[in-house]
Amino acid sequence: MARGITESDVHGAADELVAAGERPTVERIRAHLGTGSPNTVTRWLETWWRGLGRRLQAQHMRLDIPAAPEAVTALAGEWWGRALVAAQDECAQVLAAERDALRQDRQALEDERANFAAEALALRAQLQAARHSEQLAQAQTVELQRLVDQLQLQVQELSQQRDVALARAQELEVAREALQRHLQQAEESARAERDSLTQHLRAVENRAHTEVDRARQETKELSSKLVALDRERTTVERQHRDQLEVARKATAEIQQELAGQRARADGLEAQLEDLRSLPIALEAALRKRSPAKPKASGRKAKGRGTP
Repeated sequence: MARGITESDVHGAADELVAAGERPTVERIRAHLGTGSPNTVTRWLETWWRGLGRRLQAQHMRLDIPAAPEAVTALAGEWWGRALVAAQDECAQVLAAERDALRQDRQALEDERANFAAEALALRAQLQAARHSEQLAQAQTVELQRLVDQLQLQVQELSQQRDVALARAQELEVAREALQRHLQQAEESARAERDSLTQHLRAVENRAHTEVDRARQETKELSSKLVALDRERTTVERQHRDQLEVARKATAEIQQELAGQRARADGLEAQLEDLRSLPIALEAALRKRSPAKPKASGRKAKGRGTP
């Protein structure tokens, strides 16, 4: 209901419309006033129509001419009555039309209200679904945040493990380099000793060729030297064996990371085996060369020993 609209406002607007030659309707009164709800204007317009007869009769009484003839007065009264009936019929038709329009408007309002209710119900369902989706999204967000935190912890742990592995790899690399240097030194030492033994045996062989007459003595000396060399070889082999044992232990500790060093250690061991067999081969060679004149040497030695 619009504020400020009274019965007198509606009645005055209806009178002004009638004075202007227009039939007063709800829409015309609202347009004339510029405001007002249809229900309020319809209610006050019905009171205007109900009071219209009384106001016309009062107006007729004010316009009655006392000196008029009776026939004229009767005829005027008859015409006035017919005008009132016609006015009442027209008012009834107008009211019926207004009621039909109002009923249609009310039905439209009811339909619109039902549509609004259905839309409100749909919106409530959408709102409930949206709230449910929001709750699910919040739960998923919490779960994702938990997973992110867990992944960050795993990344930190993996970073620490990587740092430890890098430090271990550096330590193993240092140990590998130290072992390689040790093996190189052992290999150089073995090579030097092998060269020394070779030169020594060559010198012995040369002296054996040039001093045939002293073969037996040289043989004894060579035998002594061979014994000494054998002892020296045994000592060297023991030293090499100890070095190889140390090398094997060091190699066993890092053979998972430095498997490639096994080939070089095996090569060094093969060279050491060659060194072990070299004195035996040289001794065999000397024995083959020494018995060139065994009988003469024996008689000479026997003669020298006879008084």
